[in-house]
Amino acid sequence: MIIASNVSKKFGRLRVLNNISVTCNKGECIALIGPNGSGKTTFIKSILGMVVPDSGFITFNGKNILHDWLYRKHVGYMPQIGRYPDNMTIGQVFNMMKDIRADKTSKATDEWLLEEFGLNQVMSKRMRTLSGGTRQKVSASLAFLFNPDILILDEPTAGLDPLASEKLKEKIILEKSKDKLILITSHILSELDELITHVMYMQEGNLLFHKKLAELQQETGEQKLSKAIAAVMLKK
Repeated sequence: MIIASNVSKKFGRLRVLNNISVTCNKGECIALIGPNGSGKTTFIKSILGMVVPDSGFITFNGKNILHDWLYRKHVGYMPQIGRYPDNMTIGQVFNMMKDIRADKTSKATDEWLLEEFGLNQVMSKRMRTLSGGTRQKVSASLAFLFNPDILILDEPTAGLDPLASEKLKEKIILEKSKDKLILITSHILSELDELITHVMYMQEGNLLFHKKLAELQQETGEQKLSKAIAAVMLKK
């Protein structure tokens, strides 16, 4: 579904991505993890077309994304920090996105999270008045709204209360069962244990490994992701 081939990127003298090659298939829920500054966000932005690699390329369903920008309609993206026009209401933001994505051939919108988060009851609130947690709920609901084939979630539970976090994880598990490709970055590894099928670990712009979670658990003898990662890094 998504293939990165020898992707490299520098900002000035800083090499942020170093010859990254990886294949991500539908039905996989991949944890993209690593320390701050490891290149995770740049890699995500490269997949989204927001960053153009200096060398290498990324394909979606066999087509180079540089030459086929319409692939983005298949992607739902939840940024770590969502930024919206301050004067718009929640309802106006959702209506704006529906107008932008208007397509007679598209699937029906998925408003499950919007309703579960209770956003349908506060649609008249302006974005500037919202707490960080409520903004996260808006971002999550928008990511899933158009039934995308690919979901890219950057620190999705950051700022969410425990109930909202569980609702979001429930939704991720449901979408995974529909054979979608899901990429998740998170510093809270304990939240990923029940969600993911694969692990990508990046450090200093390099992809150190990309493995099935079951394979990583078998190699390390650890069932929890955090302990399995620690065991791998101690050996390096």
